[in-house]
Amino acid sequence: MNAYHALARSYDRLTRDVDYGKTVAFYRQILEAEGLRPRTAADLACGTGSVAVRLAREGLQVTGVDMSEEMLTVASQKAQNMENPPVFVCQPLERLRLPRGVDLAVCALDSLDYILDPQVCQQALNRIYRALNPGGCFIFDVNTPEKLRAMDDQIFLDEDEDVYCVWRGEFDEKTNICSYGMDLFQRVGPVWRRSFEEHREYAYSREQLTAMLRQAGFTRIAVFGDGRLEPPRAGEQRIYFKARKGRIL
Repeated sequence: MNAYHALARSYDRLTRDVDYGKTVAFYRQILEAEGLRPRTAADLACGTGSVAVRLAREGLQVTGVDMSEEMLTVASQKAQNMENPPVFVCQPLERLRLPRGVDLAVCALDSLDYILDPQVCQQALNRIYRALNPGGCFIFDVNTPEKLRAMDDQIFLDEDEDVYCVWRGEFDEKTNICSYGMDLFQRVGPVWRRSFEEHREYAYSREQLTAMLRQAGFTRIAVFGDGRLEPPRAGEQRIYFKARKGRIL
């Protein structure tokens, strides 16, 4: 089963420890340091829309993009009573096409790592560059190779009263890919339903992504530690990138 198919209905329950407000606040720190006040934004690989909704509540016109129809269904339900709701579209990032340019693009929670082919990732970065207005800013985070390698042979458990999830990690040095199989048990009325999903992430290095951003045309590239406007520390688990569009391709 494809990633985020069965998981979509339980995703928010299983990620309650994720502080989306802190993530958006860090975006604001970066934007303030750049002297930017964007009016339009794209939340790329937006999932269930938690970041998109927060950006919209801050007054931005937001487009949420994801390739999972199931996740976008949850996102649309989450935003349905908002005065200024995001618009959600179903697209893979390597074929990203927005109706108009945006001032800001963000991509949260290591979503770029899910693009397993570096050539396809380059295509996605090229598309993101084109989607930005001149002077626009792209902010995203990735899991570090150190973190993904450390997941090899690890078993993790998440649960609450209506969902039980066990996932097992495996890192392949030859492919540079971390795979984790996820056994998911979800309560539907009096019945528990079992499903299985496989999630895979490519371990992109800081140097590799920096070179790919430059190839796409980005300038003023900076790399930060997790939630800090400082360079990453040794052994950092998650790092952030900031890149600017200075000209039109």
